[in-house]
Amino acid sequence: MTTTFTSIYRVPTPCYVVDEARLTANLEILRDVAQQSGCKILLAQKAFSLYALYPLIGRYLSGTAASGLYEARLGQEEMDGETHIFSPAYQEETFGEILTRCDHIIFNSFSQWQRFRKQALASGKSFGIRINPECSTQEHALYDPCAPLSRLGVTKASFRPDLLEGISGLHFHTLCEQGSDALIQTLAAVEEGFGQYLPQMQWVNFGGGHLITKDGYDIPPLINAIRQFSQKYGVQVYLEPGEAIAHRAGWLVARVEDIVTNGMNIAVLDASAACHMPDVLEMPYRPPLLDSAPLGEKPYGYRLTGPTCLAGDVIGDYAFDAPLRIGQTLVFEDMAIYTMVKNNTFNGMKLPSIAIRDTRGHIRMLRTFGYEDFKCRLS
Repeated sequence: MTTTFTSIYRVPTPCYVVDEARLTANLEILRDVAQQSGCKILLAQKAFSLYALYPLIGRYLSGTAASGLYEARLGQEEMDGETHIFSPAYQEETFGEILTRCDHIIFNSFSQWQRFRKQALASGKSFGIRINPECSTQEHALYDPCAPLSRLGVTKASFRPDLLEGISGLHFHTLCEQGSDALIQTLAAVEEGFGQYLPQMQWVNFGGGHLITKDGYDIPPLINAIRQFSQKYGVQVYLEPGEAIAHRAGWLVARVEDIVTNGMNIAVLDASAACHMPDVLEMPYRPPLLDSAPLGEKPYGYRLTGPTCLAGDVIGDYAFDAPLRIGQTLVFEDMAIYTMVKNNTFNGMKLPSIAIRDTRGHIRMLRTFGYEDFKCRLS
């Protein structure tokens, strides 16, 4: 029997809830960009892999992008369309299956291309090389493929035009939740460093990090840049955003389990930054929370924390109109991306349940997790 709820505040916690209507609104924007620019847009599964919604996503996008065999298999099995893959290094024991499942295989180095070239060409698939335009447009070094000493992509100095036979595309990925201005800056660097090779290509993949569905994203320059680039070089352009697809399309519902005082009020939740929203610590950032404000903007301030032993398992500081209560439900926003795909069971934490809110507002539980899910990962 399927369990349904009519209010997000009534679901068992912790729980991820993905909103179908918001997801569809994002997909409609992306479909319009693809139609107006002539590009193809892929779902980057590293950001969002809720395959129960792949049939919906597949009606708007051209396929999936994978970072390894398991994502490639998931995309091929669960969504119609193209299957693309990039990995910093492929392994002998899995490359054969990758060839059977993927349409485009992108290599991180000419060394990898030489290693697998003979086997690859016999498959009749399409192959590409990732380039590094050495053009940083962001300040988050953890997510910057163009940072000094980056292992991702071939630089201009290391490029091997003598090994391009069999290569039909180039790929670059330099952005992280950025706008069309950053892409345009990057395209100039790509043309400066690698423009002489672009006429030989059939396609160019602009990678991900394009937060096209964010309020205020300047879409017309994106469409114009794609059109100009594809017409100038006669190539099919691909984009593979992840966050743009599920941007602000999901929540993490949590519950207050205790409140302690040490310099300020500190609430301990049943959801963990370290386990259930790791980008909060890695980025770092303060996730949006319904019915809250920054400290000082409402009368009651709290530090919200997780239940693990990690001293730094801190979600952020928030202010509320009324004091928090033990047992109270809190709803974090924009929790569909890089959450379910990166969560973990550190300290034996229970993984959050997964639910979908349909277009009628009904919340359907898809999956709950228990002890066996924790145990089976260990031995």
